Amino acid sequence: MKTFDYVVKDELGIHARPAGLLVKEVKNYKSKVLLKKDDTEIDATRLMAIMALGVKCGTKVTLTIEGEDEEEACQALQQFFEEQL
Repeated sequence: MKTFDYVVKDELGIHARPAGLLVKEVKNYKSKVLLKKDDTEIDATRLMAIMALGVKCGTKVTLTIEGEDEEEACQALQQFFEEQL
């Protein structure tokens, strides 16, 4: 299991466009990816669940990746967050 924290830098937070891109990125891997904000943890393949988190700029989120390609997925998702959010 791999985890990493990220503080969202995008001034609009995780809105529709990056949320959709995140879902696409997560679906490239077999590992299960969970996105956590505060005490709420959701499946990162569910667009509406990501949007419902209401992640704003400056909010810390935690990603947990678990599965057969977790190392590769973790690196790719960290890069995604740095570039998109």
